[in-house]
Amino acid sequence: MRRPERFAEALKEEIAEVVGFELDDPRLEMVTVTEVEVAKDLRDAQVYVLVRGDEDEVRKALKTLEKASSFVRQQVALNLVLRYAPHVHFVRDTAEENAARINEILEDLTSKGEFKEKDEG
Repeated sequence: MRRPERFAEALKEEIAEVVGFELDDPRLEMVTVTEVEVAKDLRDAQVYVLVRGDEDEVRKALKTLEKASSFVRQQVALNLVLRYAPHVHFVRDTAEENAARINEILEDLTSKGEFKEKDEG
């Protein structure tokens, strides 16, 4: 595993800890850190988060995370003993939402008889 990937994994674990346990905000109770991508120069990190709730709750949670990004960055630097911590940018992870939507569409098509799964055997 290359250095950026190892660093991204360490960041993911640490950011999840900070968001889950050190940020005491009810808007962040339904937030899960799913992935972190780090730039090649290790100066910026995209933090993908899954937020459960309606669109308004998602928007509020992302806004809260952006406001807390400097605190998160500071805590990561302290906890991982980094001289320089990357700038943290929170991004909504829509992969699970997209998968659920595809499932709904497939179920709808199957119930209408327009889509049939292959029989195994």
